[in-house]
Amino acid sequence: MAPQILDRHLHIKAIGAYIDPSTPRERAIITHGHADHARSGHGSVLATPDTIAIMQTRYGEDCARRFEPLDFGVPLQVDDVTITLYPAGHILGSAQVLVEQAGQRVVVTGDYKRLADRTAQPYELVKCDLLVTEATFGLPVFQHPHPQIEIARLLKSVVDNPERSHLVGCYALGKAQRVIALLRDAGYDAPIYLHGAMLKLCALYEELGVSLGALRPALDVPKADFAGQIVIAPPSAIRDRWSRRFPDPVVCQASGWMSVKQRARQALVELPLIISDHCDWSELQQSVRETEAETIWVTHGREDALVYWCQSQGLQAEPLHLQGFEDEGGEDAA
Repeated sequence: MAPQILDRHLHIKAIGAYIDPSTPRERAIITHGHADHARSGHGSVLATPDTIAIMQTRYGEDCARRFEPLDFGVPLQVDDVTITLYPAGHILGSAQVLVEQAGQRVVVTGDYKRLADRTAQPYELVKCDLLVTEATFGLPVFQHPHPQIEIARLLKSVVDNPERSHLVGCYALGKAQRVIALLRDAGYDAPIYLHGAMLKLCALYEELGVSLGALRPALDVPKADFAGQIVIAPPSAIRDRWSRRFPDPVVCQASGWMSVKQRARQALVELPLIISDHCDWSELQQSVRETEAETIWVTHGREDALVYWCQSQGLQAEPLHLQGFEDEGGEDAA
């Protein structure tokens, strides 16, 4: 029988708190700063310090009435419920929420990835009785290549096309900073140009200790100067008038969805880069096994396939079908 600490709306009934609620709540626990998990208007927000900084940068200092920062691994006792946050590895500050009551342990992963990434605190396995897991890429077809392979493809294209600029579509929070860090770690030390939507969050990452190297706004720069350069921009911008300022651009996009060739074609992407901030199918299976949870609730994505696989392993599993989470092309679905 599944623990009843949490209901299927991710409501911790004993303390009246909701995890990543889609509407304003008096008490909210926020796993990370993406817009489909972190919304403004809550009364009290419990989150990691990095997530609070991201929310305040995106939505304003007063986007919640009160913020309560909680560091990773520090238990917080509220009546007879204990809340502990553990790194989820998704983006900077992203957390899994461990809820304990009467000897039962529930983990809500939020969004998570297991692959090492210096722009996010590394994922930590947390054993539990009930696991609430995302399944953004919860189909066997999703087996992500190592991101270093994809970055090498991008750098080869830059060398092979010195007269062209390379526009890389990335979501402004998490993905952009990760792609920049991957480029730096691969030895690319030239300035990287940024769309204006990227500037504040990249500056925040730098303030929070993530080194990104030389970054410049892609504004008031002669068109010819962009030849051979890399420009990071939101996916929408690389396909609108804004992109006309660049010489014969190679349109790229960094996303787990770029493994779906039809999506890449529809988005007019010349160089798709399969770089995901979520677990692929094998990693989801690995996580379910290693948590040793007997009950699995699946949300946010390809729920049915992972539910079926869990049931085939003798586990109690069901989809949650939570409203308000993006599973198609939102900033958090990459």
